[in-house]
Parts: sequence; structure tokens; C-alpha cells
Amino acid sequence: MTKLELLHELSDKWSGEKVLSINRLPISGSSREYYRITIRDGSFIGVVNEDREENEAFIAFSKHFRSKGLAVPEIYLTDLDNHAYLLEDLGDTTLFDYLIRARKEDRFSSELLEIYQKVLHELPRFQITAGSDLNYEFCYPRSEFDRQSMQWDLSYFKYYFLKLADIPFNEQRLEDDFNRLIEYLLKQDTGYFLYRDFQSRNIMLRNGTPWFIDYQGGRRGALQYDVASLLFDSKADIPYEVRELLLDHYIRTLDHYMTVNREEFRRSYYAYVLIRMMQAMGAFGFRGFYEKKTQFLQSIPYALKDLRWILENVDLPLKIPTLVGVFHRLLTSRSLKRFKAKEGRKSTLTVFINSFSYLHGIPEDPSGHGGGYVFDCRALSNPGRIEQYMGMTGKDKPVMDFLSQKPEVNEFLSNAFALVDLSVENYEERKFSHLMVSFGCTGGQHRSVYCAEKLAEHLRENQPVQVILWHREQD
Repeated sequence: MTKLELLHELSDKWSGEKVLSINRLPISGSSREYYRITIRDGSFIGVVNEDREENEAFIAFSKHFRSKGLAVPEIYLTDLDNHAYLLEDLGDTTLFDYLIRARKEDRFSSELLEIYQKVLHELPRFQITAGSDLNYEFCYPRSEFDRQSMQWDLSYFKYYFLKLADIPFNEQRLEDDFNRLIEYLLKQDTGYFLYRDFQSRNIMLRNGTPWFIDYQGGRRGALQYDVASLLFDSKADIPYEVRELLLDHYIRTLDHYMTVNREEFRRSYYAYVLIRMMQAMGAFGFRGFYEKKTQFLQSIPYALKDLRWILENVDLPLKIPTLVGVFHRLLTSRSLKRFKAKEGRKSTLTVFINSFSYLHGIPEDPSGHGGGYVFDCRALSNPGRIEQYMGMTGKDKPVMDFLSQKPEVNEFLSNAFALVDLSVENYEERKFSHLMVSFGCTGGQHRSVYCAEKLAEHLRENQPVQVILWHREQD
């Protein structure tokens, strides 16, 4: 079965209703694929993920958290043999989306502060209440944020960020500092549930209430890590004085669960901020430098801004001179200075590009905004009518060569590029978050695929936007 056939089958098994549409949702940094499945009475989410152990962790955690009354999606149906499951649709608004829309003139409104306080109010319920009797055997890939886990994160930072950004360092001395940091972190109380990726894109807002997703990487660990993940979520760019207020709010919330030495908690908190930031920068390097997904590189200036603030304002609780020296080299690196956040911009526009067959209808806009462009490629020369190209797609070189030699194709794309560029620039200025562009042809195999690929290539090379590309009929 194709993925779409599998989702149709699971939907029929669970709802018994006719599927009206299946639309792929924006991808993130993982290999999981999300689809919104719409039926007459509403919608739900289909997830396809080849990693069975990760699926088992998410499903087990979801059921446990719901039993504790936590706001996580309900699991409707699972098919682990085919690496898929169905779950509750929480909508499209993440905390990050809400943050970008709510902030005006760099101010952090009282409404936005209240949302963050609600989120931090719920965090100890995951960490302490639900974590007290969670079955940690389902944790993947490790049951604790232990020495090995920390070493993986620090190596991620070293090899995928420092090395690829060409930052010089003495490897042995750096490893010595890594070990000092790990020893310090492991002296803290690590007997709680560590969400692992507690950041604004993993928190959904529905009717003003926070809902929580993407906790499948959770394990046992310290309380400080998750609050550090939220408050030093780089592109959220929370004002530093607000971060301090929110940290105080979280510590006061902990008083309802346990006795907290506030001074000691704050001192160790910034050590966890550092390891979380290094893990994030490792991800930026892997996805951006290594995988060439340039949207991840746009987070670098925000991470460096946070790093500078820490070095200038925080008295670190341990001596790590080589690591601090590396941080200073990051801040003065010429190769990293080329990554600059657009002045006044707090978000990245996401452009969804689809190819499709008109036989199966025009794809819906997954952002829920509607609109965008639909370009009809059926007036272009059709390689699908030529026998040697019939079994190929618009991503195969012979088909690409055939279409690139047609003047009408180049003119068509030139006009499409100009229209999309115009909208991208306007949407960026107005701080819009989504734009959808679809290319359709008869079979959704040759012309539409080629045009979608060319637009994606054009935008990645010429615009500071995130590009999500989906060839619907090729799934």
C-alpha cells in the first residue's frame, strides 16, 4: 500500500465514514509525516513514522498522560506493523505561531505572558505528577538523560556545528570541559520526567488552552532542562527580562509540589541552558550545514544572541574555560556573521509547494488560511505522451532535460516565479506565516512535478523562507 491507501484504510476502520480529503501537514526536523484526514463530521491526524520504538513511546506516553488529565492528543487507532496511527486533531496554531502574531513592536503583551504562565503551570504536572509512576521502559532511545545522552548532545554540537562552521578548538581540552559540565549536571536531582523538546513549536493552542505534543523523546532527568528549553527557544526571542519573570513563575509553581532551594535551582539552571543550547545548535548545523536545509541556519543569529547574553550576564557555576573560549570564537566568527536575522522579523514564512493531478482535485491549504496560487501546467508540452518518459517523473533527468528545452515551459516558470516572489516579499513585510503554491497537470507525474521542483529550487536560492515540497500523486 501507498501511504495514502494506508491512511484511507485506517480511517475507514476507525470512523467508517467516507474520506473527503487527505492533506499532508508541514514537516519539521523529524522524519515523521503528518496528514490531516477530513471526513463529514470533522478531522483527525494520521501519522506515518518508520521508527516503531518511537511510535511505541509516543503512544504509551500519550495514554499515560491522558490518564493523569493532561492536555495531550487522544490516540484513536494504531497500526504499528505498518508504522502508522490516528490521533486527535489539535488544529494549526502552535505557541510559536501565536507568539509571532501577538507580539507587536517587540513588546511581550500581558496576554502572551499569561499564555506562557499557563504553559509553565502545566509543566510540573508532566515532570512530577505524571512522571512519578510513568513506565520508563518505553523511553527511546534511553530511559535517562544520563552521561551517555549528554555526551551524544555535546558531540552533536562539536561535530555538526563547530566543525562544519570551521570553529577551531583543542579537542582534548574541550572534551575535558564537556566532562566537567556533565559531572556538574549529574549532581542535580534527576528523578523527574524530562520532556526533552519542550519548546514553542511543540505546544498547540486550542481556544486559548495549551495542548502538548512531541514528547516521545522523553526520559528521566532534571527539572531545569525543560524550562530552559522553553525560555531559551532561540527563534521565539523572548525578551530577557520576561524570561526571568517566567523562570520565577515556574519556580513558584514548583512550591506546590516540593520544597525548592531557589538560589541553587537558578545556579544549576544556566548549566542546563548551556547544554540545551548546544544540542539546538548541533541540530541547526546538522539540518542546515549538512542536510542543506537553509531554514535551520536562520536560527543561528538568535542562538548567538542568547549565547552573548549568557556570557555577559550569568556567573556560571563551574569552570569550563575552553568551552567558554569556543563560545567567544562563535560570537566573532566571520563565517557565522553572514547569517543575520532580517531586521524586525520574528518569523520565517513557510511556502507549501504541491504538485497534483486534476483528476483527484486541488490540494487544500494545510494552514487553514485558504488562498495561494494554483498554476495549471496542462498547456505545457506533455512528456507523459512520449513512450520513453511514461514511467518517469518530473524529477528524472531525461524528463527535466525535455521540459527545460521548451521555451513555453521557461516562460511559464518565469511568470510563476515573479508572482510568487511578489507575494513572498509582501507576506514577509506583513509577517504572514503561510503561502501555498500548487502546480497541477493531468496525471500529476511530469509537468507539475517538474514545475514544483523548480519553484522550490528558486525560493531556496533566492528567498529567506522555509520551503515544504509535496508531490501528492507520487506519495
